[in-house]
Amino acid sequence: MNQLIVNPMTLSALSESKALQAKRPVVAIIGGGVSGAATAFHLAQANRDPAAQIIVFEPRDGLGRGLAYDTVEPAHRINVPAARMSLMLDEPDHFLRWIDDNAALLGDVDALRPDGNLFPRRSVFGDYINAMLQPLVTAGTVQHRRCAIAHLLRDEQTWCLVDDAGTKTRADIVVIATSHPPPVAPGGLQTLLKDHPRFVPDPTRPGALDAIRPSDRVLVVGNGLTSADVIASLALKGHTGTITAISRRGLRSRGHAPVPQDPAGDFLTNPAFTARALVRNIRRAIREATAAGFTWHGVIDQVRAQGQSIWQILPLAERQRIVRHLRPYWDVHRFRVAPQVETALDEAIDAGRLEVLAGSAAKTTVEGEAIHCTLRLRRGPALARTYDAVVVTTGPGHGGILASQPFLTELAESGYLELDPTGLGLSCTRSSEAIGSGAGVTPSLLIAGPLARGTFGELMGLPQVTEHAAFVATIVAERLEVTVLHPAQNPL
Repeated sequence: MNQLIVNPMTLSALSESKALQAKRPVVAIIGGGVSGAATAFHLAQANRDPAAQIIVFEPRDGLGRGLAYDTVEPAHRINVPAARMSLMLDEPDHFLRWIDDNAALLGDVDALRPDGNLFPRRSVFGDYINAMLQPLVTAGTVQHRRCAIAHLLRDEQTWCLVDDAGTKTRADIVVIATSHPPPVAPGGLQTLLKDHPRFVPDPTRPGALDAIRPSDRVLVVGNGLTSADVIASLALKGHTGTITAISRRGLRSRGHAPVPQDPAGDFLTNPAFTARALVRNIRRAIREATAAGFTWHGVIDQVRAQGQSIWQILPLAERQRIVRHLRPYWDVHRFRVAPQVETALDEAIDAGRLEVLAGSAAKTTVEGEAIHCTLRLRRGPALARTYDAVVVTTGPGHGGILASQPFLTELAESGYLELDPTGLGLSCTRSSEAIGSGAGVTPSLLIAGPLARGTFGELMGLPQVTEHAAFVATIVAERLEVTVLHPAQNPL
């Protein structure tokens, strides 16, 4: 009978491997939109042996769609050309190639513009991110838990996550990658209209506009990208009633340049240290671009590209001044509408169905289903109007971030989270580590995506979101290496 001879060193190695495997660190990512999915993707690439368990908590069926790309509205399109959107940092045309390989634009004849740029429906980009994550999910490299987090508690050296089904999960590192809270209806509109059948406080929810009838007179509160999406969606549904879009300054989101332009200007060689100086530098660059036969678009693109560096140079007081006074002007130039959406808005204005006003909804009363509003204009006399529907598109309620989800409220109450002093998101370090009033800096709690905008500046669109996700993934990978290989130095 043959004897099985086992090398003692092999047994030792096997025992060590099993021990390490049993101690595999766990990384929990809360939120599976683009920020969370991209963080998981890049962390999976950066993982060293023994690999950590990467768990993404996202109630939606797929990863990568989130609030922005989980839409079936055909009027909702990406706001920048597809050539500038990619999950892969070193392959900017990766999304374009995926579109070709998967015939993703089949039947969408309006996606290709005359200048050759592609503006697919937003759902296509969500499908792309999800398709990139699915092989990792199938292989078990990334786990997708289809649930929301109800509680997040610190327990000695680990975190305890409790999902909405009551299941507990232990994690060594937690990444918060949730989206901004929904818009907040101004004044007393929420209380007054909460039971009205055609009051839409959050138009991003599926089917939110279904109750609006074709001939309804509609008041849209807000003039940003969401407002443009609402107006374009109503037009595509055959809406023929009048629409009033009102905001404090009456600024409408701009469109793209008539022809592609390279970024123009330099805002870092001789940087501005005040908001006023930054505005002067931008205006000077726009004048120079105009003299050269170009438009303002390339200058704003350069400000966006250098945005994080510009933001770091500015003192906190100047950042706050920008948020307070300049943000509306920045938003309408930086967040541009897709050409298809711009055309829908222009046609509605030309037909007399859409008016864009600067002002606010003041006194409002309800008589049956008729909504009587007094519109207080920024310039000119007040207007008395009657509407059949009101849609709120004022943008994220930044001030309500900590109250938007129970686990965020708990973390704030226990001293692990606080609002960023600019009011744009959650306070964090330059390494994206959460800062709280009681705990100070917590290396094992990180913020990914737009909620870190107050610290990093430009973090609302691609490629900045994917770049930041890769950055956070690198930070996490470094922490994991210390945790596994040098436990005595574990900073978590």
